[in-house]
Amino acid sequence: MSLQAAVSDQILAIRVNAQIDDLANHERFATATPDMVEAIVEGIGQFAAGEWAPLNRIGDKEGAVLANGTVSLPDGFAAAYQAYVEQGWNAIAGPVEHGGQGLPFTLAANVLENLGSANMAFSLLPMLTVGAIESLHHHGTPAQQALYLPKLISGEWSGTMNLTEPQAGSDVGALRTTATPRGDGTWSIKGTKIFITWGEHDLAGNVIHLVLARTPGAPAGTRGISLFLVPKYLVNADGSLGARNDLRCAGLEHKLGIMASPTCVMSFGDNDQCIGELVGHENEGIKAMFTMMNSARINVGNQGVQIAERALQQARYYARERIQSARAGSPSREPVAIVEHPDVRRMLLRMRALTEGARALLYYTAGMVDRGALGIEGAQARADCLVPMIKAWGTDIGCEVASLGVQIHGGMGFIEETGAAQHYRDARIAPIYEGTNGIQAADLVTRKLGYEGGEVLTSLFAEIVANCSDAPVLQALAQDCIDVAQWMAADSSIDDKLAGSVPFCTMASVAVAGWQLQRQVRDGAGGEQKAVVARYFNEHLAAESRGQKALAMAGADLFYALSAEALAG
Repeated sequence: MSLQAAVSDQILAIRVNAQIDDLANHERFATATPDMVEAIVEGIGQFAAGEWAPLNRIGDKEGAVLANGTVSLPDGFAAAYQAYVEQGWNAIAGPVEHGGQGLPFTLAANVLENLGSANMAFSLLPMLTVGAIESLHHHGTPAQQALYLPKLISGEWSGTMNLTEPQAGSDVGALRTTATPRGDGTWSIKGTKIFITWGEHDLAGNVIHLVLARTPGAPAGTRGISLFLVPKYLVNADGSLGARNDLRCAGLEHKLGIMASPTCVMSFGDNDQCIGELVGHENEGIKAMFTMMNSARINVGNQGVQIAERALQQARYYARERIQSARAGSPSREPVAIVEHPDVRRMLLRMRALTEGARALLYYTAGMVDRGALGIEGAQARADCLVPMIKAWGTDIGCEVASLGVQIHGGMGFIEETGAAQHYRDARIAPIYEGTNGIQAADLVTRKLGYEGGEVLTSLFAEIVANCSDAPVLQALAQDCIDVAQWMAADSSIDDKLAGSVPFCTMASVAVAGWQLQRQVRDGAGGEQKAVVARYFNEHLAAESRGQKALAMAGADLFYALSAEALAG
């Protein structure tokens, strides 16, 4: 089946949850008129479905290939990427002073949603570039911005994030890559990085690596990490490309999914001639990198929506076309399409409620990011609290919806030729990278819970309680969230907080997503279908999440009832 962009639901979420019309009232985003929004959503939807979606299965079967130091993609990828660049999609939210269109982040999120539904592995290329743009825009020198941002914003060059090393996964402070002054203002970079998404490829003219490294005499741990800009090809003062830098792709990982996204082992400075530039201040690399990572975490949460939408569309199509068995209790013994069977309907409605709820949460988060950029009081703090929710819950539902899609296909879902298995395989990475979902939940309860003495989160839940009298289970869930937040703040140890962090993160995410669906229902544009989806979300998903309260407040004692040797021996 061919992909159809979910244009109407996307526009609804952008208008109601991100409140794009309100954003357009500000001078900075004045060009985000209703006509412009509709043109972007429809345009990128058509482009993604027509140019990128046909490459999805090809990319999965053939994958990225490393040969003679060069990573190449299957036929068609280069032309599709060039068309993406030429049509200006990469520049949607880029700063105007460097060639961008200056539109809200909300619309850039929509570009990635459609690209990722079409081809999740391919969409990682522009997604990482967006993060590099963010980091340089906020922390680069004027010279670095002038030299690198125009080409990154256009998409002519791509960007990467280089954190992880073989001995340092989530523990970034354990990294060993070094940066040594060269005496001319540049630095000599030496080390190995792993899991580098699109670290080497032949689609863009240059690859701009942002690399975390440790300088001589730097403090231990994360306090001694700096960020460096390390281009694949050195860049001359006039913007032209110079010699190849001393870096290479030493290997490609063999993965469960996202086969067309080259996951590289990158080696820097094999010949001690790898040249980099400091981004921001020495020993403040984590600060600069987190600018990139926060953008990436929202966009990874977006991937959960992307893959859920693709899996939902395929499951709906299959459920209409697959004829099997008579409907139970029917006087007719004629086989019917499986969509007529109650359990298939249950799965389809669950898939749709999860997908549309996650989309509502995505655009609510994006709208808060845009308000934070405008300096609206309280918006950035709320956005910060929403980031772990959309990243963790968004990617969890991506996996669940893709799994349900396989289930609806039955035995054929387990067969690669139908394509349902690819969505399941592709989805599974999203809860892991850009900070595992456990790390997101830990961030929520150890950092975000304490914002303004707990007021940022509790005021969010209180707003849901006040606004959801028409969804009583959701209203009760939001009150449960307040109870857990207050217990964690007052009575729990750090172990107790962390032990309950994942259930609490799920509760919070479902509460906010359900609230945003109710706002769509009240708007009326979604009609009866949206009302039914939201009712299912309230009566089933919110009800399930209320059961997480006891787990969130259970404490850590049970997890330590067995010794480490007994548990993992």
